Amino acid sequence: MSKAILYLEDGTSFLGRALDVLGETSGEVVFNTAMTGYQEILTDPSYAGQMVVMTYPLIGNYGVNLQDIESAGIYLKGFIVKEFSRTYSNFRATQGLIEYLNENNIMAIEGIDTRALTRHLRIKGAMRGIISTQDFDCKHLQEKMTKVPSMEGSDWVKKVTTQEKYIWKEEVDSQAFNNLRIKGLKSSRQIYTVAVMDCGVKYNILRILKSLGCEVHVFPAQATVKEIQAINPDGIFVSNGPGDPSAVPYVAETIKQFLGKLPIFGICLGHQILGLALGGQTYKLKFGHHGANHPVKDLLNGKIGITSQNHGFCIDEKSFQVEDIEVIHVNLNDQTVEGLRHKTQPVISFQHHPEAAPGPQDVQYLFKHFIEMMEKNA
Repeated sequence: MSKAILYLEDGTSFLGRALDVLGETSGEVVFNTAMTGYQEILTDPSYAGQMVVMTYPLIGNYGVNLQDIESAGIYLKGFIVKEFSRTYSNFRATQGLIEYLNENNIMAIEGIDTRALTRHLRIKGAMRGIISTQDFDCKHLQEKMTKVPSMEGSDWVKKVTTQEKYIWKEEVDSQAFNNLRIKGLKSSRQIYTVAVMDCGVKYNILRILKSLGCEVHVFPAQATVKEIQAINPDGIFVSNGPGDPSAVPYVAETIKQFLGKLPIFGICLGHQILGLALGGQTYKLKFGHHGANHPVKDLLNGKIGITSQNHGFCIDEKSFQVEDIEVIHVNLNDQTVEGLRHKTQPVISFQHHPEAAPGPQDVQYLFKHFIEMMEKNA
């Protein structure tokens, strides 16, 4: 194994060992507190432009499989762990994690003190970093850092969105989605046509929408109002995705044209974009929310759910100039906005990931709100 360095923009560095992919990569360094779900994390387009530190010390012990893929590729810039497992055991596994990372040409390093690194990021905040197996001169690396783009102001959506419209065809037959039907979330009236604005959508969102009786049409993020109207949708879904919501104004402008006309549902980046379309503003969090154990309170029923999260920006509740916007979910760790709805229009959005993948399924019931809005608007 080759020696590798992780160099952070504040001058802090950590030495470790690289896997088979050598060279140099850069991006914003963030930490994820999930104990499992590394394959879903790797294939989540919301991590485009970032290097992920896993806080759990041993990663890879159950391998990877064909069912837990959340997108068409791996978009993150680097993967940082304490130790990679060289063996794996899982009846669903088709290969090991190290082989999977190598096949996808992802720079990954181990041997890093991830507890010290996570603590540093939590105190100082998420920051740009460089992983290198070629250059260990900190002065040179600091010079290179000036060319690493900041997450603020960067449009990563264009790098992960689909290039062509398509209809989601994958059949859903797992027990998890059978449970959704048992809970009454499946529409029994008709099939609803949903236009998904793909800002980096996770496949599990598409699976759930289809399981709930929707015909799911996935559009590029740059799709025009006319193109979306051509399918005569019953509702609009704005997906998760990477980067700064204020850097993709074209999505917010498109959404504005459907406000008050069709039910609209947003998750994660889609939630933030909806907030911008409604006249609000967003801001960057110090180190973001990345993990599968974040408590969120539903202010409509008083219930608390443990949620999966992955975002670095947040809606500023005080930025709205109208009284028709209502906060309906809050993060119990820091009181940030986790859910919004419009009091008079069929608009609802959530910062966390009710589709999980990975993570708990406590809040999957939130998809019911979207189905109910389309039923009422039919």
